[in-house]
Amino acid sequence: MKRTLRTTVLTVGVLIAALGLPAGAAHADTTPRVDLRVLVVSDGGPSTDAIAAELAAAGTPYTRIDLTQSGRTVIDAGFLADTVDGRPRAKFQAVVLPNDNPFPAGSAEMAALTAYEQTYDIPQVDAYTYARPEAGLQYPVHGGYSGSIDGKRAEVTAAGRSGPFGYLDGAVPFEDNDPTVGESYAYLSKPVAGADFTPYVQATIPGQSAKGTLVGEYRHDGRRELVVTFVYNQYQQQFRLLARGIVEWMTGGVHLGASRNYFSVHVDDVFAADDRWNSTLNCTPGDVDCTDPNATPDPIRMTAADVDHAVDWQNDKDFTLDFAYNGAGSVDHREDNNGADALADRLIARRGEFRWINHTYSHPFLGCVQDTTVVPWKCATDADGSTRWMSRNDISDEIATNRVWGERAGLPLVNDELVTGEHSGMKVLPQQPEDNPNLALALGDNGIGWLGSDNSREPVQRRVGPATTVPRYPMNVFYNAGRAAEQVDEYNWIYTSRAQGGSGICEDNPATTTCLPAPLSAATGYADHIVPLETRIALGHVLANDPKPHFIHQSNLAEDRIAYPVLNGVLDGYEALFTEDTPVVNPRMRDIGTELRRRADWQAALRAGEVTAHRIGDTVTVDAPDGLAVPATLPTGAKVAGAAFGEAYAGAVSGWTPSTGEPLTLTLPASAPAPAADAGGPAPATGPAPKTRVPAGVTDPVGHTADG
Repeated sequence: MKRTLRTTVLTVGVLIAALGLPAGAAHADTTPRVDLRVLVVSDGGPSTDAIAAELAAAGTPYTRIDLTQSGRTVIDAGFLADTVDGRPRAKFQAVVLPNDNPFPAGSAEMAALTAYEQTYDIPQVDAYTYARPEAGLQYPVHGGYSGSIDGKRAEVTAAGRSGPFGYLDGAVPFEDNDPTVGESYAYLSKPVAGADFTPYVQATIPGQSAKGTLVGEYRHDGRRELVVTFVYNQYQQQFRLLARGIVEWMTGGVHLGASRNYFSVHVDDVFAADDRWNSTLNCTPGDVDCTDPNATPDPIRMTAADVDHAVDWQNDKDFTLDFAYNGAGSVDHREDNNGADALADRLIARRGEFRWINHTYSHPFLGCVQDTTVVPWKCATDADGSTRWMSRNDISDEIATNRVWGERAGLPLVNDELVTGEHSGMKVLPQQPEDNPNLALALGDNGIGWLGSDNSREPVQRRVGPATTVPRYPMNVFYNAGRAAEQVDEYNWIYTSRAQGGSGICEDNPATTTCLPAPLSAATGYADHIVPLETRIALGHVLANDPKPHFIHQSNLAEDRIAYPVLNGVLDGYEALFTEDTPVVNPRMRDIGTELRRRADWQAALRAGEVTAHRIGDTVTVDAPDGLAVPATLPTGAKVAGAAFGEAYAGAVSGWTPSTGEPLTLTLPASAPAPAADAGGPAPATGPAPKTRVPAGVTDPVGHTADG
């Protein structure tokens, strides 16, 4: 069944003519210019879109062509290459295809891509392809496997660890989040005998001891392909683990954009107490919406022992928590306890162990004046119907008084950071559809530059007066739970049906994904269901190059200390997957805000077409607007203006460099892989791309013709 591909060698002159290169180019300096941009050819499937999402998140420029759209751009020699100042130019440094050949038989577009890749040594990623000889692999029917690999464990090979996936310790676990849903379909097989194929990621073939390839490099006919034989989307952990390596392979480790794995955790309400969920009333006494006359508050507050535990935990994990504090919590406690506050004494004594954020003095609602005579509350109004707002002076006093209290306590503060109680002052739907107009003025009064916001309400960074928001992910570890049983009880109330004793929110909002088919066990539900789910969600953010912080509350570090199992799940799970040179990055709020703002500016410049970059040999040149910070990832040893570039991460160096408006020059180490030195390059196949086939009776998911 094996087919032999027959090729005819083109002369250099014919090749130059086919690609639109100038006559005589083969006799001049033909070191090509390769633009730092990726071509993504999509068929609308999740795999190519996942790679595009990875490029977008890192800030790596790409052009997307959708094969399903009528009137789309046609891929031909002129689209792929031309000349600039007499020098051959490859317009794309890599090509991503849905599979090894998504075009009809005899396609001129595939022939143009083949010639382009051969001429300029441009790598091709087959985002999800069938295992077959045309991709360097045996058909799965020949001792391989086709089917689900949900819950299976793949491994990075020695070649993968010494190559593009060297940031991984070895294991690549495949998710199995729902046993009733197929999540990962794959083809496992071995390389074709004699093929120049290097497996990078393998898994054991079910029912055998032998391993089959999931990701590998196939070299043939003067081309290089990264062959991926399992389907994925941008959110699945297995893709998130491999995404960095896919990009590094296709770009040779030289590209615009940068990626890190971030995790920061804010702990709100430190020094204060949090109200406790009441499992009888199904509400939280002390909360404005808990109006039952029998609702007696039962607050949760950390102890000195909880502080010591937090310090020991941080030291064990090499991780720092950010404590958002309310000074009035300690002042009130001392007034009620003859001046004693063991918690505050211990926190202040160990203040240097944590990072601190101003959370306002007494945690009031800083938006409209709340009318709590109705449930849910509404904004109070004046006689003329206008909204009543907390005043500028009252907001400013809350910020300033807490800052002064913290300074007197010796807390190591960064004074331009602020998180308001409940993220109040900013709009909150449906009751308050606009910001308190006095908030921006008070922020200016106090020099606030970074303002925490709720990512579930406002995921996009924005300006509020002089401040820029830092969206924070709320962890579904409830502020009003200090014990696991309380968390489970409230979780059951929220996420089960009315018939099961729940709130019915899921019945009213069927799109809610955390709904439960039945109540969780009070004894085991937290450990068996909530912890794994919250760990997976948070780890997903970490693996997605997402610097946004997560937030919990001091109550979650008290009593049963229910936050730690989730935090351990994230950090221990991460440590088991990545090498030491790819650590979790744990920035404070101001640094996160800076990173998000630089990214937004960079993306805006890319959309406006204000950035171009190319490589000629060992030199990368970037043209960008004056003052724009430019992100890049380069091999270790790269330099900018004669100095070492970037910071080491995941076996490379990456970082931001400000543009002066003049061309920015980055110098690569001599060992960096270079594009083809001669535009003549290896000889491509002549004529149209060969028709690709599979044996009769073999299912091919990517639309090629099956015949006998």
